Amino acid sequence: MDPDYFKSYDMWWGTLGTVRPFSNFNPEQDAMEIQAALEKKDAVTLLSILTNRSNEQRQVVAKTFQDLTRKDLAAGLKKALAGDLETLLLELLTPPLQYEAQRLQQAMAGIGTDEDSLLEILCTRSGKQLKEISAAYEQVYQKELEKEVKGETSGDFAKLLVALLNKETVPGVVRRDIEYLVSSMNGKKANAGPWIEILTSRDSDHLNDVLLGLELATGQMVEQLLEKSFSGDIRLGLTVLVKCIQDPYHYLAQRLTIKKTPIVQGIMVSHSEEDLLCIRAAYLKLTGTSLYTALQKQFKGDHLQALLAICRSED
Repeated sequence: MDPDYFKSYDMWWGTLGTVRPFSNFNPEQDAMEIQAALEKKDAVTLLSILTNRSNEQRQVVAKTFQDLTRKDLAAGLKKALAGDLETLLLELLTPPLQYEAQRLQQAMAGIGTDEDSLLEILCTRSGKQLKEISAAYEQVYQKELEKEVKGETSGDFAKLLVALLNKETVPGVVRRDIEYLVSSMNGKKANAGPWIEILTSRDSDHLNDVLLGLELATGQMVEQLLEKSFSGDIRLGLTVLVKCIQDPYHYLAQRLTIKKTPIVQGIMVSHSEEDLLCIRAAYLKLTGTSLYTALQKQFKGDHLQALLAICRSED
């Protein structure tokens, strides 16, 4: 385990997560129970333990398991389990920074790029978090994340993603920013540059004032302006970024309604110790159905039980 992991860990997690540290934590007992469960292929015990420990505690359990058995816990899970449950429990074992790096790598792997998944991570994380994720990416894959992004994307969309990776908050004047954005749409072809510069370099309060002022100045919703002025990946990227500035929890709830297993697991694992309660509330407001109930309509078996354990309860 990289000792720097624990230094950065505390900076990630807030108090609005559904998974909290287990109060009666006993890593030796957990490791012994997991060993027995792996031998019996007892999925219920495995998911019960791993979904009821914080990620930091899971790292301790994995190390204790290694010390006691001279075996790798992840390898044991792969041998004992299969399918979506195996994937989910392995994701829970992955340290947060490495997990986000893994998701980004998967979004760029193979033929074609998963732009939506790239945007989900880059638009919902702070500049500080993205620097930590970039460092984890380089450590795990021996490649620079920014170079990988540039190699998989192009044009204004690539510029947007790189700006997100390097975003730092700088002061701005709301009126001037509004004028800058309005002027960017006055030519024959809209200029994405001002949008990228402003939306990736101001704090959220400032940007919400800018977006509201832009709507008042143009008489159109921001999404309508983007729809009319841009096309392709850059329109998608700017639209997602605006949604995340206005209400990131609503955006993530919308992502969950797509109901694809990698999307659901990605969001739930990534946000389980940070702000999944906020996403749950947004999901209920958006759909009229609790996330807990929606999961039961979509998944089944032990995989469902693991997801429900992460979700925790009805709203």
